[in-house]
Amino acid sequence: MRLNNRVAVVTGGSNGIGRATVERFQQEGAKVAVWDVVDFAGGDDKPGSKQPESGVLFQKVDVTDPAAVESAVKDILSEWGKIDILINNAGILRDAQLAAYKEGVLKSQMSVDDFDDVIRVNLRGVFICTRAVAPVMIQQRYGRIISTSSVVGLYGNFGQTNYVAAKAGVIGMTRVWARELGRHNITVNAVAPGFIQTEMIKNLPEKVLEGMLSRTPLRRFGAPEDIANAFLFLAGEEASFITGTVLSVDGGLVVGT
Repeated sequence: MRLNNRVAVVTGGSNGIGRATVERFQQEGAKVAVWDVVDFAGGDDKPGSKQPESGVLFQKVDVTDPAAVESAVKDILSEWGKIDILINNAGILRDAQLAAYKEGVLKSQMSVDDFDDVIRVNLRGVFICTRAVAPVMIQQRYGRIISTSSVVGLYGNFGQTNYVAAKAGVIGMTRVWARELGRHNITVNAVAPGFIQTEMIKNLPEKVLEGMLSRTPLRRFGAPEDIANAFLFLAGEEASFITGTVLSVDGGLVVGT
């Protein structure tokens, strides 16, 4: 019960890494607010619904909408009186090459809309949610802010200009906020997952998946639970003197080999 009596917010908490995090935090005693645009399966999925026996509050929240985020924060404070942990996990993919050529002919490019959409959710959304929750944590003199970056935010990746820019930006904001918020007893960290078995990679070609595994010394994809456990560590008291860091959870990924 490492998170007993803690209140956590998990964005993108309905599926994949977010869902595994919600379940892991529940196991450790936390009350969890799930922010997502996709319904949280399990129990009544109506926006604002609670599962009292498990301490879950589902709120249909678009992390790019400041008003919706501020409203959700007020509802949590009304229900549970505090917010101890924020997991910034919501994210999307819109992959494309900057300029794809075939036989000397330009075939496609990453669209401006696809670039903007990914930045809006994966970077601006982290800013909006943290901006809304930080004052609560400052007032209570306690907080854990943890954001999902990616190994590609550290090393880059083919065909992911938008995603890499966003995830690198998350690392930058994490280091700024660690400096700004530490004096208020708030730690701010990021987790950089490697290749994790979620919906995002299920439809990739077999050849691409084999290439991913060949660059991972542990020779397996990560499970969502692997990332949830990293979040749990950084959210707990064992990590109370860790801030401004990026924890890679990637099976030893070696990029470019």
